Amino acid sequence: MPIKKYKNVLSLLAFVAPALIIYSLFLLIPTVGGMYYSFTDWNGLNPNYSFIGLGNFIEALREDPDFVNALLFTMKYVLFMIVLQNVFALVLAVFIETKTRTKGFFRTIFFMPNMISTIISAFMWTFVFSQVLPQIAEKTAMSFLDQLWIGDPKVSFYSIIIVSLWNGVGYMMIIYLAALQGVPQSLKEAAVIDGASPFQTFRKVTLPMITHAVTICFFLTLNGAFKVYEVVYGLTGGGPGRSTQVITMNIFEEAFSNNFRYGYASAKSVILFVIILIFTFIQIGVMKRKEVEA
Repeated sequence: MPIKKYKNVLSLLAFVAPALIIYSLFLLIPTVGGMYYSFTDWNGLNPNYSFIGLGNFIEALREDPDFVNALLFTMKYVLFMIVLQNVFALVLAVFIETKTRTKGFFRTIFFMPNMISTIISAFMWTFVFSQVLPQIAEKTAMSFLDQLWIGDPKVSFYSIIIVSLWNGVGYMMIIYLAALQGVPQSLKEAAVIDGASPFQTFRKVTLPMITHAVTICFFLTLNGAFKVYEVVYGLTGGGPGRSTQVITMNIFEEAFSNNFRYGYASAKSVILFVIILIFTFIQIGVMKRKEVEA
């Protein structure tokens, strides 16, 4: 290798090394360690533990109804978030794109909730659900607002969805906005000249041109929804009972509340990792094919 090229490689490694070290210490090594301990009965404290093979995985999937229910609830949450968050974000992006003079104002307003911590947002909305909405229902004709938004298992799920959308739509909206700005205006004008309606122009011209943004937003929504924790913890704590417990809360509970079963909790984490990996590959594969067709 020439000396100049060798020096360039060393300089690049020097720049990458700090981030790589931090990534390895706080993510890569713990991930590998978690996979290792998922095959053991380690309690997190005792240096002595035994290998039990697939015992933890079998127990989680066959003998732990709380984990299965948490997994099903999380899947339901993921489905709602993938559809609603991307639809609302795209609609807002299209709306803002048409507002030439007030574009910056609306972009700031809709993005602001994303700047607030998720747990803070959850506590804010807890006050809204428990105090503000009942007062509005009492003083107006909107009696439907007087609900047990957090205490009723049938309603609390939708409360979680509302807060999650309020907190996360703005970020996806910015991605869609950036993609919309990259659509050539000449193509839209040509479609209008050919007699296409605004909806047809969007469906036949704009949407195919921003498919790459749809892929990114679907990927981010999918991963974020599977790993949701703060909003559920802040709103319902997984209750009432365990009716709104997500898989991350179940894992945390197993590790720190139920006799410190770190090995068992690690096995649940690996199951979650595999599920996310499978869904991610499916989603990216489908969306990439859509991009090619577009």
